[in-house]
Amino acid sequence: MNYWLVKSEPHKYSWEKFNEDKRTFWDGVRNYQARNNLRDMREGDLVLFYHSNEGKCVVGVAKVVRESYQDPTTPDPNWVVVDLSPVETLKKPVTLEQIKNESSLKDISLIRQGRLSVMPLKAAEFDKILEMGS
Repeated sequence: MNYWLVKSEPHKYSWEKFNEDKRTFWDGVRNYQARNNLRDMREGDLVLFYHSNEGKCVVGVAKVVRESYQDPTTPDPNWVVVDLSPVETLKKPVTLEQIKNESSLKDISLIRQGRLSVMPLKAAEFDKILEMGS
């Protein structure tokens, strides 16, 4: 299993809306590195859902329920989406500040590549953020 983090601005697509929808395709990715990460996602992989810009915190866990396919919002074949479903809401959000202050998370892409919207995590990093949110 692989682990990921995806970012969404809550005013565009919030964790609450995602839970109402119960499933969504993750579209709008127009960065090649983030696109490649979408292509690497496999059904069953777990994904942390991060509110960017407003809130700046991990708020929940989702899972990949369909692997990458052509982004239906564009005819350009360079862009793909995956389908995600919510799994659980964290008991308490884990803020970017908390993540930055945790030495075991100092190398994650959320800190090193702040503008990247889809990024891989190591199992230990994923588990640490879950622990911080429980």
